[in-house]
Amino acid sequence: VGSEYVGRKVREAADDPLVKAIVLRIDSPGGSPAAAQEIVRDLEYARERKTVVTSMGDLAASAAYLIAAHTDRIYLSPDTMTGSIGVIWLFTDESEWMKNEGREVEVVKSGEQKDMTSPYRPLTDSERAYAQEIVDASFEDFINDVIAQRPVERSEIASARLIRGEEAIAIGLADEVGNLFDAIRGARALASS
Repeated sequence: VGSEYVGRKVREAADDPLVKAIVLRIDSPGGSPAAAQEIVRDLEYARERKTVVTSMGDLAASAAYLIAAHTDRIYLSPDTMTGSIGVIWLFTDESEWMKNEGREVEVVKSGEQKDMTSPYRPLTDSERAYAQEIVDASFEDFINDVIAQRPVERSEIASARLIRGEEAIAIGLADEVGNLFDAIRGARALASS
């Protein structure tokens, strides 16, 4: 399911006068920071109009956690894995394999870093440093956003580790142990108050 679909459904529910609250069921390892940020914008739109609650499944990590952080209350199971507040950018280097296969790739490009993500060569030192700058900046945006939404200390989440349900509640990443039905009941109660 893409961010456009989720965003559209969230906005439809937010604008529907028959809907009193929105419950998101999140079971995801994460994904694109940009896609999560798009969904967050839609959730902020919804939260101006309705109560929005998250019910986490087995896994709600990384960008999926960012989405959950932008809801009014988070429910999870004791064995839900969440957190993983971090950024990763993988670069595949198949140059040795290509060499062993007797294959070569010739590149014609404009701009020194145009083929930075090419799997046919290793990163240069300057490209690696540039990629690290991007990852670090994205991480700072991510962790600061989570801290702005949730009562959690930076030191508890800065390592990007996965965190089990009970600890997630203890450090402020989630609010309550509960399943989807508990989240629905909680959303109903919040919407009525």
